[in-house]
Amino acid sequence: MRTKVLPRCRPRELETGNLKLPFTIAVPTEAAGQRLDQFLTSELSDISRARVQQLLAETKALVNGATAKPSLKLKGGEQITILGEPQSAPLRAIAEDIPLDIVYEDDDLAVVNKPAGMMVHAGAGATGGERNRGTLVNALLHRFGSLSKVGGALRPGIVHRLDKETSGLIVVAKTDVAHRKLAMQFSSRQMTKRYIALVHGWPANDRGTINTAISRDAVRRTRMTTRRRGGRTALTHYEVRERIASRLGKFALLDVRIETGRTHQIRVHMASLGHAVVGDALYGATRELRADRVQARRSTKKQLPARGFEGSVGGVQQGVTTLSLKRNFLHAAGLELTHPRTGEPLSLAAPLPEELNQFVLKLRE
Repeated sequence: MRTKVLPRCRPRELETGNLKLPFTIAVPTEAAGQRLDQFLTSELSDISRARVQQLLAETKALVNGATAKPSLKLKGGEQITILGEPQSAPLRAIAEDIPLDIVYEDDDLAVVNKPAGMMVHAGAGATGGERNRGTLVNALLHRFGSLSKVGGALRPGIVHRLDKETSGLIVVAKTDVAHRKLAMQFSSRQMTKRYIALVHGWPANDRGTINTAISRDAVRRTRMTTRRRGGRTALTHYEVRERIASRLGKFALLDVRIETGRTHQIRVHMASLGHAVVGDALYGATRELRADRVQARRSTKKQLPARGFEGSVGGVQQGVTTLSLKRNFLHAAGLELTHPRTGEPLSLAAPLPEELNQFVLKLRE
């Protein structure tokens, strides 16, 4: 009798209980040699490896009816039964005195200019301590005291997110009513989000639209991809503001508008065109730009100059041959929305951070 392999489930279904529990996953022969936790992480898309290991530790995932270690090497043909969801100990965000750049504030909401390097909130797998500190949520709780509870104890007030290394505007809800109305604007695409990005290379056209679904990479779980089937719809519009030809290569400064808010959307969409965001090592860019790499691609016969200025901040020296950026060149520069209580339009902007301005100046020179 042939074993029926169940289709891959989405974690949202698992976490919200839409799937009937228990359910069984049949291990295909091509998975032989894989670790149990790695296999389950790839099967339960968007569920982290830490959560899978927790599932096994709580004996809520059985292999052929028996408990198993995460390191178990699969042989193919096993039956893995998922009995329930992992139950993490409740984690609450704590207030911290961290300075914030508030662009707009009233009784219903606030708009913050988030710096690069700051996480919006602690991850679901955080266990407290340092991993639950230094986030935007920690700073918001100290500044405002009370925020909407729609997002839960770990994400109070958070209506949408920005990547850790992306700077710019983010909306925060102070009340549950405001939160739900703002979330509705996001989901119905009534809120306009504009970004500035610097990418490697020159796009073929001065403007374009990328309409490619995004899903999590099956192998590298920290990445997203446009190459898998069954992803979530994602729509990105871009326009070339400036084309830069420098000793360190060709670059394009873009104005970007997104209609959806998928994880890493702009980064993965631009990388899919072969134009990775500068500084984005996760999607193929390098943290350090070097003239000798560009020269090597053009010709191996030319005499290379000595290395000059190095660093993303500081004075400019003639003959720059290296330049580095410790963050992604991506900034949420504009936000247009309707006030959730008054219905009045709000149009907000945040200038490009100085380290990004300096980086572009060095490239132009």
